Amino acid sequence: MAGFTLKEQEKATILKQALEGQITNDHAARKLGLSVRQVQRVKASIRKGGIVSVVHKLKGRPGNHRITEEIKQASLQAIKEHYSDFKPTFATEKLGEHHGIHISYGTTRLWMIQEGLWKPRKQKQRKYFSWRRRKDYFGELQQFDGSYHYWLEDRYLDAEGNQIEMCLLAAIDDATGEITKAEFAEHEGVIPVFRFWKGYVEDKDLGKPTSIYLDRFSTYKINHKAALDNAQLKTQFQRAMGVLGVTVIFANSPQAKGRVERLFGTLQDRLIKEMRLAGIKTPEQANIFLKEVFLPAFNNKFAVIPAKTGDAHRKLQEQEKVQIQHIFSVHEARRVTNDFTIQFKNQYYQLKEIQPTTVRPKEIILMETWLDESVHILFKEQELQYLELPGKPQKQYKQPPILTTHKLNWKPPADHPWRKLRYGKG
Repeated sequence: MAGFTLKEQEKATILKQALEGQITNDHAARKLGLSVRQVQRVKASIRKGGIVSVVHKLKGRPGNHRITEEIKQASLQAIKEHYSDFKPTFATEKLGEHHGIHISYGTTRLWMIQEGLWKPRKQKQRKYFSWRRRKDYFGELQQFDGSYHYWLEDRYLDAEGNQIEMCLLAAIDDATGEITKAEFAEHEGVIPVFRFWKGYVEDKDLGKPTSIYLDRFSTYKINHKAALDNAQLKTQFQRAMGVLGVTVIFANSPQAKGRVERLFGTLQDRLIKEMRLAGIKTPEQANIFLKEVFLPAFNNKFAVIPAKTGDAHRKLQEQEKVQIQHIFSVHEARRVTNDFTIQFKNQYYQLKEIQPTTVRPKEIILMETWLDESVHILFKEQELQYLELPGKPQKQYKQPPILTTHKLNWKPPADHPWRKLRYGKG
């Protein structure tokens, strides 16, 4: 049996025994892992063509379904010109979408390795983490985070020609894996985060999620040791979400919020290259592309069906809609001075004499910075009237003792209750 492989030699020996009647067809079939009918067919072939019939007829010959050399070269040419830094899976998708070449991921990977376009990586030894079961309902838990990266590569540069780093804020639904919202911002500070979540809860297709799962970044959590046993110490984000009744959950490790961590790894591969192919050059164009093109296609491809039908998002209440600007604003406390001025961020504000509620010196008032950067002064849930001063106010000796709803030299009319009590009328 020269030229036979060990497996072919073993097969030939068993079939020869069956032909000579030493074992039954059933016995031979069990040894070879074939059916009795297959054994009978092979025996008939051996009687007709000899023992070489145990060797597959296509051995040493090209397969009937082999991809032609022309398709292989066209694929490699397209990959070299447009997708040289793409991973095999992503490159395979683009070959089908833009070039009409439909091949398997494994074929693309093999060709890219042969051409030096892809280097296979060794499997890392990973620590043990038990997988947390997905939530049952859409909107029950949103994993949220920000990712800094040169998302627009060399198409978005500063005056000195350096690439500009942007932050991608994204929320992914735990039950479905759907990216519910994503947008580019300058950083992960409180104002961009507030803009993100204000747009989220006001979206007619979304609303208030039951809970948000995020890391312990300073925007979201006070990490000072004094905050550990003091529930009153909250960030602006915790305060806003508390007003809306959204539970904020903090992860103890990156692996705990692995869904959004893996998402950014995928986006840093796919989104960057999709924006490159689309010629996106500015953050404004990137946000439009993200919302109108990328997210619908991404969710259609990767989102899964939740365990249970239903949406756990809650719509904003009417009172919340009225107060939404106050909720998503930065709150800071300040004290009213004796001349009824307030210093806030190197700016001085003079309270007007007539106010919707009584204000006295030394009162603690609330300074709100809205998302449009306008300043609003509140006291006892009333918005106070003020003037911006050009500089530090000069000392004035004739100041009213309080500010109230009318001037202090105001005289009550004849039918005012005060007059009735004074003269014993009524």
